[in-house]
Amino acid sequence: MLVALLASSSACKKQEDKAPAADPKVTSGEQAQPAAGASADDKAADDAEAKRKKIEEVANDMKEVENDAAVEAKRWDDGMKKKATDLVAKKFKNTKEALQAIVASPHRTPGNSDRDRFRHPVETLDFFGIQPGSTVVELGTGAGWYTEILAPLVAREGKLIAVSYDPNGPPDSGRTVYGKRTRLFLDKSPELFGKVELAKIDPPGKLELGPAGSADFVIAMREMHNWQRSDHMDAYLTAVRNVLKDGGKFGVEEHRAKPGTKGEETADTGYLPEEWVVEKVEAAGFKLEAKSEINKNEKDTKDYEKGVWTLPPTFIEGDKDKAKYEAIGESDRMTLRFVKLPAGAKK
Repeated sequence: MLVALLASSSACKKQEDKAPAADPKVTSGEQAQPAAGASADDKAADDAEAKRKKIEEVANDMKEVENDAAVEAKRWDDGMKKKATDLVAKKFKNTKEALQAIVASPHRTPGNSDRDRFRHPVETLDFFGIQPGSTVVELGTGAGWYTEILAPLVAREGKLIAVSYDPNGPPDSGRTVYGKRTRLFLDKSPELFGKVELAKIDPPGKLELGPAGSADFVIAMREMHNWQRSDHMDAYLTAVRNVLKDGGKFGVEEHRAKPGTKGEETADTGYLPEEWVVEKVEAAGFKLEAKSEINKNEKDTKDYEKGVWTLPPTFIEGDKDKAKYEAIGESDRMTLRFVKLPAGAKK
């Protein structure tokens, strides 16, 4: 259900991963199951009622997203706009210095910097090799955690394509709310996000990330478990390969399952085995170029009843054992950089 996708207006701001019930396959109102022996008219009435409830639910969630955006917009006074403009205009000695300044900037959504100690954005993006002149496709913009770092980095010399859903999509689809949230996020600051392009997808049928061979980098931050859960893994990897130039890089950050497990069995917990991910991506026409332990967390036991969402920032169990999960921190993650091989190249 959509409420599980966005959790709540407050959790929506913090939650970069989708909760277990947020299966991307569920894109419209669920069909009501008729009782045994029900007539066609009864079934039609049940379906109509289920759709009406879904539309009402989506409308309520849309209001929450719009209210949150209105609150955030109030932060963007003339002083904040000037800081954003100056940030984009400033020239730095190198990319790492630019990233450090961006991460320290007050333009970031309140609370986002609290995650830096777990997500290591400067080190992660530096490892991927993204430069100010790069064309970058961000798969899974979420609440914009990485978008607000990437956009100012490439604003003058490069390009950012944020991948989301159609904000004007079906009124009974959670994807429409997700798309609207992304659109409102980008609209709040033309100074930072005016050049960002929005690639609207509707997988598996519509999954074009941009013109073929146009991107230097594609990044997928804690996204691939959702691709597996929705049976869209192959479609996404094909789309990533299509949009990248030969030699382009695919950066992956993903919750890491225990060694020796299979992604088909672990994806519903939010975790994927590193060996399995490498095998899947390389089979799609890539080569693992490097890996990093930047986002490693040995405290993560990966055995939670409700999966990775038990840990911060989601805390799906609420206050139950919250101190314990706060002490663990965010999940143990693999950080991988793949290179796209030319067609026919040997791995």
